[in-house]
Amino acid sequence: MSAPLPPLVERLDRLLPQTQCGQCGYPGCRPYAEAMATGQAGPDHCPPGGDEGARALARVLGVPPVPYDRSRGQCKPPAVAVAVVVEADCIGCTKCIQACPVDAIIGGPKLMHVVLDPLCTGCELCVPACPVDCIVMEPAPAA
Repeated sequence: MSAPLPPLVERLDRLLPQTQCGQCGYPGCRPYAEAMATGQAGPDHCPPGGDEGARALARVLGVPPVPYDRSRGQCKPPAVAVAVVVEADCIGCTKCIQACPVDAIIGGPKLMHVVLDPLCTGCELCVPACPVDCIVMEPAPAA
């Protein structure tokens, strides 16, 4: 069992979108929250959180609000990888599985892979990893 997060890290981590996409320069949302809490990173590194997220993080940190850094990526609506992988194109290479930071893709070597929609954060890291371009992104279904 992991140790509880310091209160500031926990507050920052809860504000982050939990996409684990790495666009902030850290391997996930918690390490980014830890870096902000220790002053090693600013509140503007998270494209999925957009300007609204950057402002919320700045408020918690007690620093002036800034827009998110657009050089890190675009703020897009949440998306999920479609659960239908193009079966005829999937070669079972497992590169998408290795690229997924939240283990939302299952399958075995030389077998078709499947994206588990409820686990997918829409980070898109699987798309460039696929050598045959058989993973399609769609907007997340309305809740």
